[in-house]
Amino acid sequence: LSSPSPLSSLPPLSLSPLYSMDHPFTVVVAIDFGTTSSGYAFSFTQDPEAIHMMRRWEGGDPGVANQKSPTSLLLTPELKFHSFGFAARDNYHDLDPEEAQHWLYFDKFKMKIHSTTDLTMETELEAVSGRKVRAIEVFSHALRFFRVHALKSSSLLEGDEVRWVITVPAVWRQPAKQFMREAAYLAGLVSPDTPEQLLIALEPEAASIYCRKLRLHQVIDLSLRPMTNGLSLESDGSRDGLVNIAPSREQLRKARHSRTFLVERGTGELWSEMQTGDRYIVADCGGGTVDLTVHQIEQPQGTLKELYKVSGGPYGAVGVDLAFEAMLCKIFGEDFIESFKAKRPAAWVDLTIAFEARKRTATPGRSNALNISLPFSFIDFYKRYRGQSVETALRKSNMNIVKWSSQGMLRLTPEAMNELFQPTINNIIKHIEELMQRQEVQGVRFLFLVGGFAESPMLQRAAQNALGQTCRIIIPQDVGLTILKGAVLFGLDPTVVRVRRCPLTYGVGVLNRFVEGRHPRDKLLVKEGRDWCTDILDRFVSVDQSVALGEVVRRSYTPARSGQRKIIINIYCSVSDDVVYISDPGVRKCGAITLDLPEALPGTVAGAERREIRATMQFGDTEIKVTAVDMATNQTVRAAIDFLSN
Repeated sequence: LSSPSPLSSLPPLSLSPLYSMDHPFTVVVAIDFGTTSSGYAFSFTQDPEAIHMMRRWEGGDPGVANQKSPTSLLLTPELKFHSFGFAARDNYHDLDPEEAQHWLYFDKFKMKIHSTTDLTMETELEAVSGRKVRAIEVFSHALRFFRVHALKSSSLLEGDEVRWVITVPAVWRQPAKQFMREAAYLAGLVSPDTPEQLLIALEPEAASIYCRKLRLHQVIDLSLRPMTNGLSLESDGSRDGLVNIAPSREQLRKARHSRTFLVERGTGELWSEMQTGDRYIVADCGGGTVDLTVHQIEQPQGTLKELYKVSGGPYGAVGVDLAFEAMLCKIFGEDFIESFKAKRPAAWVDLTIAFEARKRTATPGRSNALNISLPFSFIDFYKRYRGQSVETALRKSNMNIVKWSSQGMLRLTPEAMNELFQPTINNIIKHIEELMQRQEVQGVRFLFLVGGFAESPMLQRAAQNALGQTCRIIIPQDVGLTILKGAVLFGLDPTVVRVRRCPLTYGVGVLNRFVEGRHPRDKLLVKEGRDWCTDILDRFVSVDQSVALGEVVRRSYTPARSGQRKIIINIYCSVSDDVVYISDPGVRKCGAITLDLPEALPGTVAGAERREIRATMQFGDTEIKVTAVDMATNQTVRAAIDFLSN
């Protein structure tokens, strides 16, 4: 590689041209691709105050205007797309058990992207039946489904008039964000030649963009509700100060006719009415992850400034489902559960759906048990597998908190439900408490709970009990749609988040002059009679550093030899800022910048040692971007940054 001549970061530039307002987009379509449920919404740039929600899904639960559909995908045995959402669930359920083993049903597959440390285009996902497919194909099938649906419902014909927005958890690293982008290219949302047509939005950030538009009647303030200690006044939880956010019949009726929400032009009244300052935490409690973001509203323009780097982790509502599965393994044996999944995959999916439906109705202080129907094939398969009945297994398991009902149901006592919820909820509360102790977050008196899991009275109660003394806990009324609406607003104006914090330290390895006594001897490299120190980290940005939109880091690189066609620069990252060398503990190679060098033009200085390629990197956006210029000719050089083939 070349020996770079490090240039200092230049002062902030004007905004990158990516977000110029004279764009040709007529509509913004946002896809909220969630772990458990997904949906889309759109808005026309001519009428940005109106956000149109997607229509009802086929196969949705009756009586509910389903604005989101389960993130479930069904592929045929030949790996062709069959159906998505409720339709995928229903079709899989209807398959003959023998047949179902050959079909591929995927749900909650987004979690895999978070948990895979070495994500690439080849990473595989396992269907319920055990068959494997490349993850990128599963994601692109789902995105293609949304593309078709959205274009149909917004009556758009020309794909190039759309700006697409896809939401991802803020705790996702660069490879996962790039993976989503590649899946969108594969699904035909946009072409790789027009990357600016697709924005990656961070989920809690989108929620925050929407929350700053709210008015007082659009939120539920948990701190204004009377909380009782211990058991609630009524066994169903309706009186114990918890919110059942299910809309009234009247609201539903209206909602069926109109799928349009209006948002405020400026900042909502909430802030002036509450007089609690302009800083707040958004806790996005989703199916897979919990994301915490701290924002400050900059008045009068209403832009947002991030005060502390995003934090969170895999503590979403799926944790409760996994706890239920672990409980079943404890009672019936892990070997049986694995065998049942493999031989009766569709019945297993039915059982998980039945549990999820009951999970939503769980309230603290409930005095009666929750019943979960076991599929007949579960009872039958167990008898043949173990030679004894499900009832006997329960009796022998000494699990006193789970009972058997003669109607073929598992009865989960309130203690059992608490046991399933507690680990996940405790993780969320602990995370928020740790964040609130940070110096940068001191004095924040406002906590927005958003995301699907925020609808759970179990989580609401725990949050109010643990945090209600230190801050006001606010829940937007349509809490499950907060991110979707915010993602549309972000697509209409991506410059609304003006300052972000870097989640990691990024830099490249360089050679510097060797200084005796300062540099270790094992880093000494003698080259053409000069002493160099290798492996020094030339840092571009530091962890938790504030970076404004449009601020850039510039470095110049010279090819090592004439005729060189490519410069490849490895990028390193670290969660700590206390690093000097790329070989230090905790520093890892995470990506590479590739600069394509055009042939030097006749008549220009062709000498390699004179040629200078200036690379410009932006870290203030939701994705890291790079551009480059050949200084001799002022020509733009093809520059790419890749975090997936590492």
